[in-house]
Amino acid sequence: MHIYTQAWKTRVIPKPEPVFQTEGDLGRKGVGMYDKMNSIGANEIVIESPLHDTAPEDIGIDQMTEVIKTYRYRIYDLEKDPRFRYTLIYKDHGRITDDIYEHPHSQIIATPVIPKGIKEELDGATAYYQYRERCIFCDIINEEEIETGSRIIMETNDFIAFTPFAPKFSFEYWILPKRHNCAFQDINDEELQDLSLILTTTLKKMKSILKNPPYVYVLHTAPNRMPRKDHWHTLGDDYHWHMEIMPQVSIKNAFEIDAEFYILLTSPEDAALYLREAEPL
Repeated sequence: MHIYTQAWKTRVIPKPEPVFQTEGDLGRKGVGMYDKMNSIGANEIVIESPLHDTAPEDIGIDQMTEVIKTYRYRIYDLEKDPRFRYTLIYKDHGRITDDIYEHPHSQIIATPVIPKGIKEELDGATAYYQYRERCIFCDIINEEEIETGSRIIMETNDFIAFTPFAPKFSFEYWILPKRHNCAFQDINDEELQDLSLILTTTLKKMKSILKNPPYVYVLHTAPNRMPRKDHWHTLGDDYHWHMEIMPQVSIKNAFEIDAEFYILLTSPEDAALYLREAEPL
């Protein structure tokens, strides 16, 4: 049992020596055939717990709820700035990186462009919607995962956690809301509690069977929805926010990275079975 009396539960601070600066103009200009702009954006650290050695999922669902509320609030605030096109929220836990912070934390980066991987995902979702007139993520949930059941890890009233059919990493899993919604910050309070439950439980399951591995999770959500000419007119229909959780159980080689042929040590069906049956730590 964890007991603490601090007046705060989460905090958000600017990242020291940030990549992006909030002050200034984009200064977009052409350099020959290339485009160039200033590194305008935001870098923030979310301090997830007042306890130095305890992650929010190990304190309990209430603490994880506070973390997710903090994410929601920061996206709401950052998307008001017309210079920012996308807000990326991610956690990089346990890896040997340039991250110097040992306290439980995650990061928020608001960028003046949409990251390449997210842009490709958005474009793919739009193409599927134009062809089928349905959201691809809703089809994945209803026509594939719930129908087959072999890759489902956990299901709640509002969310489903499953291993994707073609993951990049062994034991990679996704969490999707059952209600179609393109933007994470539109999550309601009931869904927020349910997300806290499924994220806390699956993280503890993963840590139990993989012996507390390094992992990354990333929140995929809609870009800034300020109206722009010829941009994302069907976003509310074709995109579906979600979380991707990727344990780092092996090192990717050059072939996998460059050719994007990913070698898995465990099939997604077996990984889902192990995670589903695991006892949370």
